[in-house]
Amino acid sequence: MLSGAMSRFQRPTDTAEGQRATTLELFYDLVFVFAITQVSHLLLRHLTWEGVGQSALVLLVVWWAWNYTTWVTNELDPESIVVRLMLIGVMLASLLMAVAIPEAFGDRALLFAGAYVAIQVGRHAFLAFAASGRGTNERVRAERILTWFVVAGVFWIAGALADGSTRTLLWLIALAIDYGAPLCTYWVPFVRRVTPEAWQVQTAHFAERFQLFIIIALGETIVLTGATTSDLELTTERAVAFAVAFLTTAAMWWLYFDYVARIAERRLELAPNRTTLARDGYTYLHVVLAAGVIVSAVGDELVIAHPGDVLPGAEVAAVVAGPAIYLLAHTLFRLRMAGSISVKRLAGAIGCVAVGFLGGVVSGLVLALLVLAILVAVIVAEQVSGQRRAGRGDLAPLERLEAEAGGA
Repeated sequence: MLSGAMSRFQRPTDTAEGQRATTLELFYDLVFVFAITQVSHLLLRHLTWEGVGQSALVLLVVWWAWNYTTWVTNELDPESIVVRLMLIGVMLASLLMAVAIPEAFGDRALLFAGAYVAIQVGRHAFLAFAASGRGTNERVRAERILTWFVVAGVFWIAGALADGSTRTLLWLIALAIDYGAPLCTYWVPFVRRVTPEAWQVQTAHFAERFQLFIIIALGETIVLTGATTSDLELTTERAVAFAVAFLTTAAMWWLYFDYVARIAERRLELAPNRTTLARDGYTYLHVVLAAGVIVSAVGDELVIAHPGDVLPGAEVAAVVAGPAIYLLAHTLFRLRMAGSISVKRLAGAIGCVAVGFLGGVVSGLVLALLVLAILVAVIVAEQVSGQRRAGRGDLAPLERLEAEAGGA
């Protein structure tokens, strides 16, 4: 078995379950506000299938850099000076990566890939050789992860030095290695396998960090719509479009934070397979939620810029796809966390796609209003369902979960 010895920079275990995000972690997140804005602008400037693919790849890279740091800070003590210095170094490299995003597939490919590789390899080299003693869980895990990052890093750097389709192919291979690693628990040939139990997920802190990333994405939407509106003449149509964009963002906030975030956190806390559930529900599925918010922000900007116009097909797709992706991600998240399907949110996602077929005959503002109406309808339907359940004397989902936990 792996040694039970702790990292010299481990979070205090006596209060870990009650710990929350620190100011250093919030400071670190500021870089990713900028990075998400860069991804949105990249998609906005290249609203083609190729641009969508490039934007998706860049988002997955940004997410993977942030995600691993979150897993690390879930166990390490941010009050340690050494950990602080490590995080500030990762933050600087993340900022360089974000700066390179607009030309990630152009002249700044090496800066983009090099900064990303430096983040991943540097962070886990620190964990493997500085933070942990020989034979500890932390060192064994970090060595396995570091091995995978080094292998993927070869493809990232090779892709940055290549051009065109060769670069894309090499980067897709690198991305597959990065995203496939957790699924096989960082298996390395001829070395004893590390099991999911080797990770200890501190639920309160872990769930809060991923909730904060959704706030980052929603905040970027507010910034993008506000900046777009301030640069244009404020007509009546544009003012309405701005209000619709804000209310759409507010509806997205409501859909996640009204009860989903709390129930998911509690399910994670009670799960016997906490590490695997955290990996699937948060590491993999939350990036889909973020993608929905980002695409929605792009759609909002297009509608604000041209509220009275019938939008081209690609722009119509952006307006309806963002909320559709977001609702579909909610459906998948509930399926993984609770084993059930949210029929209302799935129907909402289908409704958003259906509205897109009207894009060729209605203005961008009308299209955005229809999408907002669908989001509001989902919220209202869930509220009515909750009131009816309360009227029957049935337990709310969180109350039922607590009752099941108490009777276990």
